Amino acid sequence: MNGMQIVQDVLLESQRQERFTGVTRRLAWRLVDGKAFVCIGARRSGKSTLLNQMISGLLDKGVTVEDILYVNLFDDRLEEVRKGNLNLLTEAYFGLYPERKGRKGLHCFLDEIQMARGWESFADRLMRAEKMSVYLTGSSADMLAREVGTAMRGRSLVWELFPFSFAEYLDANNIPVNLRGQQARLHVRKAFKSYWQSGGFPEVMHVDAQLRVMIHQDYFKTMVFRDVVDRHDALHPRAVRDMAYRLLNSAASLYSINALTGYLKSLDHRVSKTFVGDVLAWLEDAYALFTLRIFDASLSRQHANAKKIYAVDHALVRSTSTGILVNDGHLLENLVFVDGRRRGRELYYYRTRSGREVDFVWRDKGGKLTLVQVTYQAPDGSDTLARELAAMQEALREQPGSRALLVTMDDGPRQLDTSDGVIEIMPVWQYLLEGSG
Repeated sequence: MNGMQIVQDVLLESQRQERFTGVTRRLAWRLVDGKAFVCIGARRSGKSTLLNQMISGLLDKGVTVEDILYVNLFDDRLEEVRKGNLNLLTEAYFGLYPERKGRKGLHCFLDEIQMARGWESFADRLMRAEKMSVYLTGSSADMLAREVGTAMRGRSLVWELFPFSFAEYLDANNIPVNLRGQQARLHVRKAFKSYWQSGGFPEVMHVDAQLRVMIHQDYFKTMVFRDVVDRHDALHPRAVRDMAYRLLNSAASLYSINALTGYLKSLDHRVSKTFVGDVLAWLEDAYALFTLRIFDASLSRQHANAKKIYAVDHALVRSTSTGILVNDGHLLENLVFVDGRRRGRELYYYRTRSGREVDFVWRDKGGKLTLVQVTYQAPDGSDTLARELAAMQEALREQPGSRALLVTMDDGPRQLDTSDGVIEIMPVWQYLLEGSG
């Protein structure tokens, strides 16, 4: 069987398959004429399901299945396409449907597009020459910064998709996002206990604890070896692995390139600081781990100061880390970070002039700062509460007019009126649902 026939078989199979559409995501995506739809995010976070939802929507509007070209580039039968011969896709498609050549109203869905070389110019040509609507997904943030932004020359809109938010987790379990009334709040709080254990990856939502751990561990291994080592042809695969797991074990903690380099050298890896910096960028590119910089107007001081590291999902950290360096407070902080990143906030951590730290700060569209401190428990009168409030009050003195939030696992929202401003104390399950309706 030649390459053309293989691709045609793949296309026909995709038309016949029953598509899993799952839960409608709370991603405010829109389609714009003349621009490709691009969805980027972590592996197994639901990008293919989102495409299935879009295809199902087209079919409901009367688009015929023959007007839709869909391929998932992870299919090993498409190896020739992945090597750069993407023209095989259109040749195979128009070989099946020659009457559609040059016709408007066609839709091309390319899932996990980073698997194919030269996809940028191919996608651009589909829109210009074939007049197709193009939909792309990928597991690489590099698509956002370099490949999409440069090669497609403004002919795309990019949306980031993360594992389920808490609101989406409630949607998936048919629990109303409703905090009005004691009974409704009890349902939400009970659901949060499950979300706290399972995390946001859709596949692990209803599996037992042992299987969830195995799946999470497999996810992280795949991110490290396929999305980092293989994609970037890393020279020191074992050093990449050791560094990735070291960072995962340090979730919600400060790190420095010098310290990471020293750690790897202590394991007899002959690596440079440049290599360590590259691996950090690759891990972020793969949506596995994320870096948080200090809040400072000077970019040079942002780069010079130690940074914090977070993982794509708090429960993945619990399943995959050794548990020596990570505790429940770190996991809660990781959860709050991912929520902010999912909402598109430009997050930093804040350090006061005396050296106290506030976990997160961001500026809203109106320019107002929000300061968020995260602690697992902060009962009234405790040393923990006094320490966290001291950092928040000092930050408020330095940034007057800011909103100040202390997010905890404790029940019941309340607020403290201090001489420096109001500090809201909010349970995490309520904080995660702010603005969710």
